[in-house]
Amino acid sequence: MEKILDRFLRYVSYDTQSNEESETQPSTAKQLKLLELLRDELKDLGVEATLDEYGYVMGRIPSNLPAARAAKVPVIGFIAHVDTAPDASGADIKPQIIRNYDGGDIPLKGVPGLALKPSEFPELLRYVGQTLVTTDGTTLLGADDKAGVAEIMDAVQYIMTHPEFKHGELRIGFTPDEEIGRGVVKFDVGKFGADYAYTIDGGEIGELEYENFNAASARIHIQGRNVHPGYAKGKMKNAILIAQEFNALLPVEQRPEYTEGYEGFYHLIAFNGTVEEADIRYIVRDHDREKFERKKTFLRSCVNFINRKYGAGTCSAKIQDQYYNMREQVEPHKFIVEIAEQAIEMAGIKPKVKPIRGGTDGANLSFKGLPCPNLFAGGLNFHGKMEFVPVQSMEKAVEVILNIIAKFATE
Repeated sequence: MEKILDRFLRYVSYDTQSNEESETQPSTAKQLKLLELLRDELKDLGVEATLDEYGYVMGRIPSNLPAARAAKVPVIGFIAHVDTAPDASGADIKPQIIRNYDGGDIPLKGVPGLALKPSEFPELLRYVGQTLVTTDGTTLLGADDKAGVAEIMDAVQYIMTHPEFKHGELRIGFTPDEEIGRGVVKFDVGKFGADYAYTIDGGEIGELEYENFNAASARIHIQGRNVHPGYAKGKMKNAILIAQEFNALLPVEQRPEYTEGYEGFYHLIAFNGTVEEADIRYIVRDHDREKFERKKTFLRSCVNFINRKYGAGTCSAKIQDQYYNMREQVEPHKFIVEIAEQAIEMAGIKPKVKPIRGGTDGANLSFKGLPCPNLFAGGLNFHGKMEFVPVQSMEKAVEVILNIIAKFATE
């Protein structure tokens, strides 16, 4: 049987970066190469599997329990996304394998002088003695969420090669475009056929989450007026400077670098402009729905302020909700969180139940009628060149998946 490290390294060799500017589904055709592979690997393991036109892989594993018992066991799904974030390159990834990590700095050999340092990332010291997979400093790693993909596939491999392992009906799902907030827009929950599901898309070992941000994107356009600078007095409206003024209206303390826990933020993610026109983009986040709505209202009030100061039509905004806090959908089914918590404890891990300072496919799935908490995949420092994942954390994630399945079969 293939070891999870080898499986993970195979999957990260595929460039699956999604593209927010694309209007297709999936947003990039290159994601389909890994999705096709996953469909075929499921079939090779004896799992009924399909890949639809939107890039959704769905697998079905029948129960092997006695019929009377099987009828009482909920159908459980496990879901992970294949795309990597647009924040950093996902092409030509060259992973570094650090065996028996000694607690020191880890040189990222693709960029001379760059290193992953415990002085900057103290969580590294929790993994002394373990095997770490890092980047070489030129790309992200892709553990978000190819670690989750590998863990689900490793669990499937175990189930299909160990008929003595008892389980109810299971569903397997792999999705594109999660990183751009469109991962399950066209996901057919009825076709998937699960009563409950878990995304394997969390961070460090032990994490269990059933709360996430409410999320929106905001695109602000500034229309300036360019004239020759020698004759600009009273005429020029410099869109770059007006865009800077707009950003200065937002509260500094509500930037990501100053927030934690349940605190929300405005995050400036892009700024492009000339004197004639400028575009700025934000993501807006808050766990509290009322505070989330107030943040969007405040953005609109800033637009109105700019227009009053510089003239109607100077500033415009397109604000679009992306997903909502899954808590209100999961809490009525809190036992699925409790089962996951027990499954983590069975693996000898202390559960870390916490709100996600982000989102998952599970948020939108929960609002589609499929309650879907999020489990750790084991990686840290997602979306950048400092990303890493301990192999032992991936192995424990597989164990937790199997524990959840076993618990549902025997509850």
